[in-house]
Amino acid sequence: MTTANTAHTDHEHGDGCGHVAFPHGDHTDYAHDGHIDRESGGGWQACEVGGHTEAEGAHQHSHGAGCGHVAVPHADHVDYVHDGSRHAAHEDHYDVH
Repeated sequence: MTTANTAHTDHEHGDGCGHVAFPHGDHTDYAHDGHIDRESGGGWQACEVGGHTEAEGAHQHSHGAGCGHVAVPHADHVDYVHDGSRHAAHEDHYDVH
């Protein structure tokens, strides 16, 4: 995972902030303006997986509308929260974002 300072975040994420919140590892991420924020060291930073990381294990279904997983807008696509990570379609598999 890589993090970068996102000083543009002009409010505190939390209940009722208006952004999609979802669990990620030991923290909560927030979808904000096409990227993902997490609280770190008293500020907000981008929370992104670096490089190409294929999701482990076979999926028994395809992610999409009505699949039962939280949809999270991310850059130019939609990720789906699945087993504590975000999955994004890539070729014939899903990547972890």
